[in-house]
Amino acid sequence: MSRAPHSLPPGYFEALYQAEADPWRFADSAYEREKYAATLAALPRPRYAHALEVGCSIGVLTAQLAARCDRLLAVDAAETALAEARRRCAGLPQVEFRRLWLPDEWPAEGGFDLILLSEVVYYLTAADVGLLAARVRAALRPGGDVLLVHWTGETDYPLAGDAAAELFIASAGPGVGVLRQARHERYRLDLLRAAPGPG
Repeated sequence: MSRAPHSLPPGYFEALYQAEADPWRFADSAYEREKYAATLAALPRPRYAHALEVGCSIGVLTAQLAARCDRLLAVDAAETALAEARRRCAGLPQVEFRRLWLPDEWPAEGGFDLILLSEVVYYLTAADVGLLAARVRAALRPGGDVLLVHWTGETDYPLAGDAAAELFIASAGPGVGVLRQARHERYRLDLLRAAPGPG
């Protein structure tokens, strides 16, 4: 299958959301509901002080994740999707939304104890996955968690789901290792953790 030669640009996603409010059926798909439940169940801590959700889309998972976070920064490349996410999560004051295109752009603040990358890494080229992994590593608190979730079927994105996950894991570098992995029928979850700080 022919793959995109470059990381998919913000305009690709903006056009999708302008054409259809929920192009991947996040709000009403049984697959998405089951995957979201598995995603939340895979988080090893009951609560996180400061989390980052990359590729929050229209905020369906964001609203569920927020219940486990004191602060949650949710970012996406498409402003149309973010407008719907803000509406959906309007009653959740701990959630902040921001338009960013990662890895070229990155939140100025660090110190995240959870970074969630759900169905996003395969939109990037191998070089950009390496940059993303470096950014994630630098932004994690000691002992912080990274959760990857990826569809494992065929795609015409720059990378397939398995390749994207394995490349990110290999690029995470020293101090960020795999804690747990689970493979479901159509997707995989990979939980990584940063090394604890001294003492």
